[in-house]
Amino acid sequence: MSKKIVQTAGRQQLGEFAPEFAHFNDDVLFGENWNNQDIDVKTRSIITVVALMSQGITDSSLKYHIANAKNHGVTQKEMAAVITHVAFYAGWPKAWAVFNLAKEVYNEQIPEMTDKDRYQNTIFFPIGAPNDAYAQYFDGQSYLAPVSKEQISIFNVTFEPGCRNHWHVHHATSGGGQMLICVGGRGYYQEEGKAARELHPGDVVNIPANVKHWHGAAKDSWFSHLAIEIDGENTSNEWLEAVSAEDYNKLK
Repeated sequence: MSKKIVQTAGRQQLGEFAPEFAHFNDDVLFGENWNNQDIDVKTRSIITVVALMSQGITDSSLKYHIANAKNHGVTQKEMAAVITHVAFYAGWPKAWAVFNLAKEVYNEQIPEMTDKDRYQNTIFFPIGAPNDAYAQYFDGQSYLAPVSKEQISIFNVTFEPGCRNHWHVHHATSGGGQMLICVGGRGYYQEEGKAARELHPGDVVNIPANVKHWHGAAKDSWFSHLAIEIDGENTSNEWLEAVSAEDYNKLK
């Protein structure tokens, strides 16, 4: 299965001015359509280049789609053959213009995707920024991205492989606690005195108030979960000792 395509350009550039268009661009065109598995992404990339070239569109949007095709496995030789073939049907001047863009793309030294970039392409929610405010309570690098700050606060928490938070307790005299909804990778949740529970996308963890626990990634996998704080009375969080390396390394 190919990596999930995630697009945010619509919301970044037109989110406030034309939110409905941004939704259609990011969620429908690039979300549903580009992630449809009836056509592989490489073929879909070639079709898009052909369609834009045929219309005479030779601006930055076509350059983006040529680069997208390159990133999805279309070689320079294949791209040259595609443009040459379409030239007989769409017009020779268009081919010249498109070849100029293609030469720029295929001569560029495009940096390799990082592990973080590759993982981001597998999950729907953004990874966000380094979780510096809580770094002292984590072993390893974590990231935090706000999903909702109204009605119910929801944050996507992402752990690099081997990263986990310290033992901690969500205190409350009534109500309280936390809910985790796993959205990517593989991780663990453990309550004091119980065996660690392995977590996968779609798993839900209901953490009662006043229960000592920790959660984080497996040693060989990134891991993300939505963290939802449950309302209660006299709520507070208490951070405790780190999970021992000996106990953590026993997990597969």
